Amino acid sequence: MSTPRSADPLLGGLSPTRFLRDVWHKRPLLIRNAVPGFQGLLSPREMEQLACRDDVESRLVQGSGSDWRLAHGPFSKTDFKRLPKTEWTLLVQSLNHVLPEADVLLARFDFIPHARLDDLMVSYAVPRGSVGPHFDSYDVFLLQGQGHRRWQISTQTDLALVDDAPLKILKHFEVADEWVLGPGDMLYLPPHVAHYGVAEDACMTYSIGFRAPTVEELAHGFLMHLQDTLSLEGRYADPDLRLQRHPGEIGRAMLDQIEAMIDRIRWSRNDVAEFAGRYLSEPKPNVFFRAPDAPLTRRAFDRRANSAGVALDPKSRLLFRGRRFFINGEAFTPPRDDFATLTRLADRRRLAPPLSTALCARFYAWYEAGWLEIDGE
Repeated sequence: MSTPRSADPLLGGLSPTRFLRDVWHKRPLLIRNAVPGFQGLLSPREMEQLACRDDVESRLVQGSGSDWRLAHGPFSKTDFKRLPKTEWTLLVQSLNHVLPEADVLLARFDFIPHARLDDLMVSYAVPRGSVGPHFDSYDVFLLQGQGHRRWQISTQTDLALVDDAPLKILKHFEVADEWVLGPGDMLYLPPHVAHYGVAEDACMTYSIGFRAPTVEELAHGFLMHLQDTLSLEGRYADPDLRLQRHPGEIGRAMLDQIEAMIDRIRWSRNDVAEFAGRYLSEPKPNVFFRAPDAPLTRRAFDRRANSAGVALDPKSRLLFRGRRFFINGEAFTPPRDDFATLTRLADRRRLAPPLSTALCARFYAWYEAGWLEIDGE
């Protein structure tokens, strides 16, 4: 999918350029009829079936006010039969990993770099169901499917949380604006805008969230990257060691030498780019790829790929910087002739034929690992 440049109903008639300039990370935006005719991607029963799978992350939230309960999946059918008629919400994470239609919906948000995109979460709530007043540390689009949800928002600076709650529930919530969203309506919220959604009737909301790692997470990841890639020669030595008055003291000469050794640690912008590519393309710990049960032979794969094209598995992340490419935490530099084609795959997540022999060889390895598939299969 090419990045839209003109006014887009998804963004309330704004062009992506104007949305990024005037709204993104700056202010909330209510968009009526953002996706005309949208009623959702699955039924509540289908969502419950997903929540019973052990390869799908799911949560069940019950309660209201100051009384909240949280349970993690996988669940059983019996769990849902025991639920009351009001005040509970079922959440399923990474719907785009298991439902092709969700991956297609997510592609509509490609005016945001893929490196920032997290996943598509869906929540089903019965009347008065909610996850409480809270805030997120990342941008989010809240697209309403079936039913209606009342959203209250606040730009309050008091972000204190209720003590000992199983969820991050705001202790004090001051309503600034309020809307009821129906099918196809969407609400965009920047980070730290407090919000409180309550189901008016049985409803489903699709949340498009974005990655926003903390400074500590990035620093820890980069230090681990340096540990794996940095090579420093030499060893501590003290041929001019002098007698110390206190054997238990760490002497000045020892500290000077250690400081000089550590000071030799250097990194460049290329080191940062290499880390960023690997880090941002690395799947979450709970993401697993499934290799084909009966993989095609290399010859059959080449024939099918050059007939139907190929597509990345929804869980795969392919990013690039310059001529360096990163897929699922691994890095490679392709031949110059393949750069433009791989760029299209990174942007659009699928490729139409024809494909070169060299690319088919690379893609076949990805296919065997479950990272890539024949388009449409």
